[in-house]
Amino acid sequence: MSTLEHPQSSLGRPSDRLRRRRAVGRGMELLAWLSAAVAVAILGIVVWSVAKRGASQLNLDLITKTPVPFAIGNVRQGLANAFVGSLVIVGLATAMALPVGVLIAIYVNQFAPVAVRNAVGIVLDVLNGIPAVVIGIFVFGLLVVGHGQSAFAASFALATLMLPLVARSTIEVLALVPTSTRDAGLGLGAPRWRTTVGIVMPQAIGGILTGAVLAVARIAGETAPLLFTSSVGVSNSVQWNPVHALQSVPLSIFELSEQPSPQDHARAWAAALVLVLFILFTSLTARMLANRSRRKLGRAAR
Repeated sequence: MSTLEHPQSSLGRPSDRLRRRRAVGRGMELLAWLSAAVAVAILGIVVWSVAKRGASQLNLDLITKTPVPFAIGNVRQGLANAFVGSLVIVGLATAMALPVGVLIAIYVNQFAPVAVRNAVGIVLDVLNGIPAVVIGIFVFGLLVVGHGQSAFAASFALATLMLPLVARSTIEVLALVPTSTRDAGLGLGAPRWRTTVGIVMPQAIGGILTGAVLAVARIAGETAPLLFTSSVGVSNSVQWNPVHALQSVPLSIFELSEQPSPQDHARAWAAALVLVLFILFTSLTARMLANRSRRKLGRAAR
C-alpha cells in the first residue's frame, strides 16, 4: 500500500545512490588531481631551489676544471674528476647489471616453472627493498676489506641496486609480447632459444632499454654505497682506472656541503643541479622509449 501511495520513493532510491556514487567519484578524482598537483609542486620547488643556489657556478669550468685544494683567491675550479668518476662507476655498474638482469628475465619468462618464477620474483622484490647503505656495508665486507676501496667495488654495489630494477622491468615487458608470436616461431620449427632471441627480444627491446635507463637514473645519485667503497684516497685529478678509488658527483656534493666556504656550497648546488637535469633527461628518454615500445607491442598484438 505504501509503495502504491508513494511510487516515486522506491524509484528515487536508485537515482539517489547514483548521485551519491557520482559525487564520491568526483571527490576522489579531485583528490587525485590535488595529490598530483602537490607532487608536481614539490618537484618544482626542489628544482627551483637547486637551480637558484647553483646557477652561479653552473658553467663550463664545472665540467672541465678540477678542484684546487686550499686555493687562495678567485681560482677557477670545477668537478671534472667527479663527473669522470661517476661516468666510470655508473658505466661499469650498467655493464654488470644489464646483461645479468636481462638473462634472469628471459629465464623467468620463457623457461622457468611456476614455482621457480614465483621464488625469483620474491627474491627480486626483497633485493629491491634493501636499503642502499646495507648494500654498501655488504660490498665493503665482501670486496673492500683486505683489498682497499676502488671504483670497481662501487660499481658492484650500484649494480646490486640496479639488478632487480632491470630484471623486474624486463620481466614485465617480455610478458607483454603476445603468446601467438612465440607460438608462431615454435610452430615453424625454431627452438625456444632461437624464438626468444630472434622474435621476442626485438619486440621488447624498447621496454628493456626503458628499464635500464630508469635504473641508471636510480643509481646515479646514490651516496651511501660510495662512502663505503670509493671515498678514501680519491684524487683531485681526472682518472679513469677503476682499480683505484674514484671521485663521484654524489660524494663531491656530500663533501662540498660540509665545507665552510660559500663557493664550495655553490659548487655543490651546481653539481646537484647537473645531477637533477641528468635524471630528468633520462626519465624523459625512458618515457619516450616506453611509448615507442608500447606502440610496437600494440601493432604486434593486432
